[in-house]
Amino acid sequence: MENPNPLIISAIVAMSENNVIGKNNQLPWHLPADLQHFKAITTPHTILMGRKTFISIGKPLPNRINIVMTKDHAFRAEGCILVHSIEEARKWAIDHHLKEIFIIGGSTIYQQWMPYLDRIYLTIVHDQFAGDTYFPALNTHEWQEITRETHPADAVNPYAYSFLELTKK
Repeated sequence: MENPNPLIISAIVAMSENNVIGKNNQLPWHLPADLQHFKAITTPHTILMGRKTFISIGKPLPNRINIVMTKDHAFRAEGCILVHSIEEARKWAIDHHLKEIFIIGGSTIYQQWMPYLDRIYLTIVHDQFAGDTYFPALNTHEWQEITRETHPADAVNPYAYSFLELTKK
């Protein structure tokens, strides 16, 4: 019998044209439109991040359930749910009747969750950046672009960017 309430697993990520998503545990660009986009998509839902991403943010993101996935059983994150595996995270989400969770990084977490993703909300920053953290390469045979909005650079957003929604084929 098919699950009447399947859990949708989505990733949300901003990356440069050369797949960079971070440098020194920070975004290598400042793009206010992308931060607004991220907030609009993830609020009031559940987000899942790795320990390093949580540390770089410094606190739980407001108006969302924050799950931190870490192998470190001694790690504590006030105001967050802690899980230690994909299986534990999925079980928690299903037990709490969630419809969707958003994977928000970092690189290792995206890599681990890639086989389970149903959807990717992708911001492409139209420039090349130096970085030390990358989003995994997407297999174009596995993903279908559903929507794309392209925006030029402006006085507030110094880089051109595109918002894409991809679903698994």
